[in-house]
Amino acid sequence: MLNLAWTPLFFAADRYGWALVDIVALLVGVGVTIALFARRSPLAAWLLVPYVAWVAFATALNLAIVVLN
Repeated sequence: MLNLAWTPLFFAADRYGWALVDIVALLVGVGVTIALFARRSPLAAWLLVPYVAWVAFATALNLAIVVLN
């Protein structure tokens, strides 16, 4: 749900601050998911690492846009 909400917030509504709040929540959520998955299946946790890296990169870009605007 958080991933789905980011695109309209950022691109359609031009609400860069709210999009940043959303993507930070997504980043935390993916981190928690990785931690929980690691207990059950380390492979499943490792398979989420590229996704968390991508979300962290997108978070940095979103933050830069908020700071520059």
